[in-house]
Amino acid sequence: MDRPNIGLSLLLSLLLCNFIIDLEASQQDVNQPYRTGYHFQPLRNWMNGMYRPMIYKGIYHLFYQYNPYGAVWDVRIVWGHSTSTDLVNWTPQPPAFNPSQPSDINGCWSGSVTILPNGTPVILYTGIDQNKSQVQNVAVPVNISDPYLREWSKSPGNPLMAPNAVNGINPDRFRDPTTAWLGRDGEWRVIVGSSTDDRRGLAILYKSRDFFNWTQSIKPLHYEDLTGMWECPDFFPVPITGSDGVETSSFGEVKHVLKVSLFETLHDYYTIGSYDREKDVYVPDLGFVQNGSAPRLDYGKYYASKTFFDDVKKRRILWGWVNESSPAKSDIEKGWSGLQSFPRKIWLDESGKELLQWPIEEIETLRVTQAKWHNKVIRAGSTIQVHGVSAAQADVEVSFKVKELEKADVIEPSWTDPQKICSQEDLSVKSGLGPFGLMVLASNDMEEYTSVYFRIFKSNDTNKNTNYVVLMCSDQSRSSLNEKNDKTTFGAFVAIDPSHQTLSLRTLIDHSIVESYGGGGKVCITSRVYPKLAIGESANLFVFNKGTQSVDVLSLSAWSLKSAHINDDSLSPSIECHDSNSLDQS
Repeated sequence: MDRPNIGLSLLLSLLLCNFIIDLEASQQDVNQPYRTGYHFQPLRNWMNGMYRPMIYKGIYHLFYQYNPYGAVWDVRIVWGHSTSTDLVNWTPQPPAFNPSQPSDINGCWSGSVTILPNGTPVILYTGIDQNKSQVQNVAVPVNISDPYLREWSKSPGNPLMAPNAVNGINPDRFRDPTTAWLGRDGEWRVIVGSSTDDRRGLAILYKSRDFFNWTQSIKPLHYEDLTGMWECPDFFPVPITGSDGVETSSFGEVKHVLKVSLFETLHDYYTIGSYDREKDVYVPDLGFVQNGSAPRLDYGKYYASKTFFDDVKKRRILWGWVNESSPAKSDIEKGWSGLQSFPRKIWLDESGKELLQWPIEEIETLRVTQAKWHNKVIRAGSTIQVHGVSAAQADVEVSFKVKELEKADVIEPSWTDPQKICSQEDLSVKSGLGPFGLMVLASNDMEEYTSVYFRIFKSNDTNKNTNYVVLMCSDQSRSSLNEKNDKTTFGAFVAIDPSHQTLSLRTLIDHSIVESYGGGGKVCITSRVYPKLAIGESANLFVFNKGTQSVDVLSLSAWSLKSAHINDDSLSPSIECHDSNSLDQS
């Protein structure tokens, strides 16, 4: 028998491998053009936020609210569960638990995971009891030696915390316990979101020595009048220097962050401040108020976010729920609704006045083909296509430099709402500097596109440290020919001085989600779009400049991204919704 040509076989194997990778990067079910390739979502049905991530024995876990019965919200919400070794590829696990006790018979809502000092994870979660009251419950793993934590048991002592006339808590506004932290006295602390009848938002504080018997503190950790219900609070420390994260009970050279999801606006706001461990009170730094004027984690479609500390890579990671912008009828037709933002590393900016966010480094494992530009001039009125990448599933980084800043328009004194500016001053309105940026998910004839861009204005505020105002927009108004979708345009101001710094923009494109990071992660904007023409290979990517002055692209790198393996049925033998392991069943 002739010996095979090993070199030729190897070459053919490499070619075949590259073909498969490129195919993975571009293929999409023609009947499901809006399914994402690398953003987390269940295989089918409804999911929403209020999920609780963690790492245990080297395995990442994501718990999320899931309706196993359909693509719309349902009172029979269960805790969906998936696991990963890299935060990119996810294997489905059986639901952690579903309604089964009197204390959660009408729904297992949001909660958090806390890792005890002995390494055991414990879940605190909101249950809707037989009286439709919101109460707090606990669940623990059945087998702590199982790194996948496939079985959980509820305590027969549930609920651990309940609203009543004595503590003055409204039973309809008492939910979403945070990850707990240890105080100096060795007692656990946890906060639960709430509000009073006169719209005072509250982070109610509870204490416990054993994690199973909790006492409400006299004072809340923090409150703010006229803010309404505080959902999904998150409270965590961030180091004053560096980008590493720290464990939730850490103190020392840190600031603390309080994030709340305001039910009245459906946005996530955060403040940075100090936590007094003696008085158990959080005080925001000067200039921060825990209301709608506070900075947002994301200025687009993003809610119910949650962080966790990754003790393996020493970083704090943020997730956010990104819901649909399509009518419920469309969600039912496609058989699913809701997904997660790509996980982001989050840390404190060196100024101490804002948080920075950036896609975790593991996204680079999905990169395949690349397009690169260097020192390209984008002249006034120009639109230039980026070739060589799969534009429907891509990672794009671009750095702009503007030289003639003196030609920027002066911002109007009344222009204080960035989203309103972006909505009213769209691409058809030219200014001296901008709009310039990216057109993504663009059709061949430009009937459809989503634009992510900057404008630069001269400031009329003498109190600012810079003479310029940078505006970032994500314009969905031309994103789809389907007029039934929500095509809101989003916007935010970016705290950057273009006279001394380049303007960077990074955009993750994944069929129906566009996540953009401006100014190195100072501003994030997430959009959901549903093009009818710019689908799959018919999607295009452009760099544009509609302003009257030229803009320099110092560098551009764009990568096609292959699809991750996310919750494929073949990865798990069965996904059933049962709760036979509940401790109170007999």
